[in-house]
Amino acid sequence: MNEPQPPTTATELPDGAVRLLDADGTLQEDTRFTPYLADLDEAALQQMYRLMATERRVDSEGTSLQRQGQLALWVPAIGQEGAQAGALSALHDSDWIFPTYREHLFALGRGVTPGQLFELFRGAAHAGWTAEDHRLQPYTLVLAAQTLHATGYAWGIQRDQAGWDADRLKREGQIALACFGDGASSEGDVHESMVFAASFNLPVVFFCQNNQWAISVPASTQTRVPLAQRAAGYGFEGVTVDGNDPLAMYAVTAWAAEQARTGAGPVLVEAHTFRVGAHTTADDPTKYRTRDEEAAWAGVDPMARLEKYLRATGAAGADPDAFFADVAAEGERLAAQSREAVLAMTGDAIAPLEAVFDTVYAEPHPLVAEEKAWHRQWQAGFADAAEATDAADATDEGSRA
Repeated sequence: MNEPQPPTTATELPDGAVRLLDADGTLQEDTRFTPYLADLDEAALQQMYRLMATERRVDSEGTSLQRQGQLALWVPAIGQEGAQAGALSALHDSDWIFPTYREHLFALGRGVTPGQLFELFRGAAHAGWTAEDHRLQPYTLVLAAQTLHATGYAWGIQRDQAGWDADRLKREGQIALACFGDGASSEGDVHESMVFAASFNLPVVFFCQNNQWAISVPASTQTRVPLAQRAAGYGFEGVTVDGNDPLAMYAVTAWAAEQARTGAGPVLVEAHTFRVGAHTTADDPTKYRTRDEEAAWAGVDPMARLEKYLRATGAAGADPDAFFADVAAEGERLAAQSREAVLAMTGDAIAPLEAVFDTVYAEPHPLVAEEKAWHRQWQAGFADAAEATDAADATDEGSRA
């Protein structure tokens, strides 16, 4: 078997990957996907940039809060804003999103507040929002499990919409978006989901954010071919996109959603992007990543590319500087609100940990009851240890007296 050749640069795209917006903000023509940009008016473009910028500011605040001991963990998504903003903007409000634990822009864009987002990472709740209110499922920490959930939900959508005509499907039909990363692509859940989705021609788009690193394992170890090529083995189409090009992400996701929505079957969209920060705040990327690689990706930053495009085309409005200043100010306000919300998560504002067991299922479950009893016993052990320490201290005090 021929060994794959390494890319000539860190940011080189696989052959056939879709890119519409160059690093300097120049828009290129693509006969297949450019027509989908027709629906992006000035307001939509501005909102796309606003989401990217405010998510990045809230994201950096999350890292700061974790470093200060206010969050148990944070999962940075900086660098992946273009992939998420483009994909989200292409969906209908009625479409369902099944995230991993890094889809912060999806959450904020669907109306989840920064405070609600941080509840999970503070350990204050299973999830800070009600899925039905936002068409966004809670974050999934079990790697790749959300692809099964999305596929199952898509099966339900298909059964509900059985008998709809093509025009109504295109106008009203729902899809499910299954988010996962390049690391999760090696999990059996992804394989099983794609087999099932292909077998039943389900309205699901598999959205892989290939950020080049599955914690410390490079994507080149995860797969010998672009991940999007795997779709052919299941019988549906896969497309690799420049994930740092929000316009290409919008166009390809709009096309993929249309395919799934109108009964043409599932699609795999691979966003070729880069995780700028650590995998989580428990990770140190300097142990496995080079400064040169990070510098190369900084040159194709999605926010910088979209800003150049907005300025060059006049889509930032009559006073571009005022628009970007307003976006920056909004990010600072959201960051401040995030901090206030997290610092307020104390005392009665947080449910006791034991309550977690009461909200796993709607009805009592014997296994959960067993785990709850074990948790009580475990906590009681700390009380015994504290009492033993107090007794030892008292004995020591008495001997010194």
